Amino acid sequence: MKILIKSAEILIKSSEHYKKTLNLLVEDGVLTYVGNEDRPADKIIQASDLKVSDGWFDMRCSLRDPGFEHKEDVYTGISAAAEGGFTEIACLPNTSPGVNGKDVVEYIKSRQYNKLVNVHPMGYVSVDGKGNDLTEMIDMHKAGAVAFTDAEHSIWHSGLLVKALQYLQTFDGLLIEHPEDQNITKYGQIHEGIASTMLGLKGLPSISEEVVIARDLELLKYTEGRIHFSRVSSAKSLELIKAAKKIGLNVTCDVAAHQIAFTDNDLHTFDTNLKINPPFRSATDNAAIITAVKEGVIDVIVSDHCPHEIESKKLEFDLADFGITGLETAFSVFNTYSQVQVNLDTLIEKLTENPRKLLNMKAPIFKIGEKVNITIFSPTFEWSYGQKKIKSRSQNSPFIGKNLKGKALAVISNGKEYVSEYYS
Repeated sequence: MKILIKSAEILIKSSEHYKKTLNLLVEDGVLTYVGNEDRPADKIIQASDLKVSDGWFDMRCSLRDPGFEHKEDVYTGISAAAEGGFTEIACLPNTSPGVNGKDVVEYIKSRQYNKLVNVHPMGYVSVDGKGNDLTEMIDMHKAGAVAFTDAEHSIWHSGLLVKALQYLQTFDGLLIEHPEDQNITKYGQIHEGIASTMLGLKGLPSISEEVVIARDLELLKYTEGRIHFSRVSSAKSLELIKAAKKIGLNVTCDVAAHQIAFTDNDLHTFDTNLKINPPFRSATDNAAIITAVKEGVIDVIVSDHCPHEIESKKLEFDLADFGITGLETAFSVFNTYSQVQVNLDTLIEKLTENPRKLLNMKAPIFKIGEKVNITIFSPTFEWSYGQKKIKSRSQNSPFIGKNLKGKALAVISNGKEYVSEYYS
């Protein structure tokens, strides 16, 4: 298969053609031409404001496989990732059985054989994320686990966190923390504020996130090592992380792409597709997130893909599960709701370069004669997320039917290609 990508700006910093608008020819996944000429091809990809970058990398998604395949599995997750422009994804260990040992790591990796999207499992820090006993992280690392996390749970046991940070230093492993004191947030439904009071719902206060970050940063000073806070959502949290970076602590963080799309005031409809954890917070918090992305305090933007079947969402608000699907819309949502406040180079860096650096993975090679790992997209492409075109097995998204700006039109990786149904 010969694919001609016409008049695309190359946003790959390692390339000699960086920032140039050229034609690219890819033959059976291998880059064979870069220049101004048209070349014969079986397929042509051409669109207004077309860009090419390294393949996007999602650092946080739930694939639910093994154990919860009725919500998602590796195959449907890969399809959703490709539609969203991701060629590589790191999946959480919240499966059944959980990723506590190398056997489950190897199972997940075996499920992606000969696939377009590379799936990188993450392992639990503590057995089943309960915070009591450490897992065999070295064995999982050798089997292919790229990072370690207790998924939706904070590591509540300070002693275990200290041991984990010390243990991971033996192979420069990354500990990914979900910062939430769940003794404070128990039974919480939405961000604690005026909206939660008016709606009669127990709140999820920002301080539950902030106290865990403050504690973990002090323990990081003591142990050294590396810690990454995932799905940071409050302005105060970002201030703490910014200050820690200034004094040289090896701390990084990410934000879910959808976090800036709504505030707690939007939950007056009791739409369970808006029920997430961390919750949608205030407009002030959202503004702080955008500033932190621009300033580099936030290192990575993630999809936080959290698929649920309809029976887990079509319930009374307090009974519904937390989470929304995000792989297919992450770039588009952040691009749309940041309202061009974040420049494209910064956004792409947080989807390509930074995730790979944090996970100690090599950047894709982009040169003649090499297999490519690229995402082809337009930041100005306007589209509406259609329910009938959803690739994920689950459809718990508040963005269905919404008009979005910016879209991955195609991906090419591992000698395979995928072209979005939204592109014609």
